[in-house]
Amino acid sequence: MPQTRGRIFDDLARLMSDAAGLADGARKEVDTVLRSQLERLLAGMDLVGREEFEAARQMAVNARQENENLSARIALLEEKLARMTPPATSV
Repeated sequence: MPQTRGRIFDDLARLMSDAAGLADGARKEVDTVLRSQLERLLAGMDLVGREEFEAARQMAVNARQENENLSARIALLEEKLARMTPPATSV
């Protein structure tokens, strides 16, 4: 009787091991399929890469700073022009 019990447990252990291996293989297959589907979906969305986004962001920051500098220069020039122009006389 002890041999039968040992053999049953061995068979059960082997069956569980095979089932675990099968489940792991199925999980890997599902991961592969999902990953390929997701990559295909993202490729069709025309998304921007991180480097391209950061470059565009830096360009926007630079443009904003240049705009502020130019606005300050225009205000200064308008102030100088106002001081140089004689006031209009009323007739």
